[in-house]
Amino acid sequence: MVVSLGKPRPPLRDRVQVPIGLERATAWSWRLLLIAGAAAVGIFIIIQLRFLVIPLLVAVLLAALAAPLWIGLRTLKFPRVLATLTTVVTFFGVVSGLVWLVINELVQGWESLRERTIFAYDDFVQFLLDSPLEVSRAQLNGWFDSFISQAEIDSTWVVSGALSVGAGVGSWLVGAGIAIFALIFFIHDGERIWRYLVTWFPRSARPAALGSGLAGWKTLLSYVKAQIFVAVVDAVGIGLGAFILGLPLVAPIAIAVFLGAFVPIVGATVAAALAVLVALVYEGPLIAVIMLVIVLVVQQIEGQLLQPLVMGAAVRIHPLAIFLAVAGGGYLAGLVGVLFAVPVVAFVNVVVSYLAAGTWRTDPQALASTSPGDNR
Repeated sequence: MVVSLGKPRPPLRDRVQVPIGLERATAWSWRLLLIAGAAAVGIFIIIQLRFLVIPLLVAVLLAALAAPLWIGLRTLKFPRVLATLTTVVTFFGVVSGLVWLVINELVQGWESLRERTIFAYDDFVQFLLDSPLEVSRAQLNGWFDSFISQAEIDSTWVVSGALSVGAGVGSWLVGAGIAIFALIFFIHDGERIWRYLVTWFPRSARPAALGSGLAGWKTLLSYVKAQIFVAVVDAVGIGLGAFILGLPLVAPIAIAVFLGAFVPIVGATVAAALAVLVALVYEGPLIAVIMLVIVLVVQQIEGQLLQPLVMGAAVRIHPLAIFLAVAGGGYLAGLVGVLFAVPVVAFVNVVVSYLAAGTWRTDPQALASTSPGDNR
């Protein structure tokens, strides 16, 4: 006699089956969660080591700026050490020359700028007094005194603020030293450093890692070239407008716009505001409005024509993606995020596309030796 324990199992056709769509969604979900977790850990490590990561990223961008000169010198059969030395000296010479030109022009025009600012302030106060707003001088003085009283600070705040500024300057100097030191080696041995890092990967993954890294580097070079072109167009357009309007400090304005253009969206706008401010102080509201129109026209040409055609083709990213990357980078990391958003997204996009297409299987550079001593 057989005793049955529990209920008999239902036939196979009556059992609950998971829909194939839900099964696939579940399989994808846990994989995506694993990737998100790994990304979160990586971002956490980067944040903790930002004092080192940010200078290295700056050095990479500066190396991309200086790379065309180094490549040209090597094409002319310059020895590697001499090509590196010439590139570094020329690069820092050009940057120092631009900074000196701006500072020199500002120092020479500082007294005039101060006097014109005082005159412009007095004219603005008189405009308010004569306007239909019926603002009295006593009200203006009261507003000014209220602003001063709210801005009063005690000695403790001064001391703590000075210590914070000192610590910030010290950190900035350390970061600048790291960036300069890394820049020299990135220019001199950048490819060999990457080939050495590739040897840390499993042997079967080395061609893909090597090829994707080199493809991403080429994209950075294209990004830098396109950014230089856009910066020159901005600087020439706005500087020429300031020159035609007879504004002073034309050279500092043009150089500020050129340097500001390397910070996407934000930099050029802030630098262009300098031209409008100078026009307002020296020539009055009418010329300031004309200068503002010139700035808007130049930036529209850049945003509607140059960015989609030049930058989009260089980094292979849609302009909307560039805008969202800059906005997201600014929200997450402030000015640093804005600066690195586009090059990082461009690099990741090319690397992912390269790996997904399996291009390394037919790429001679990827299939080349990955030994650190290989100089090909």
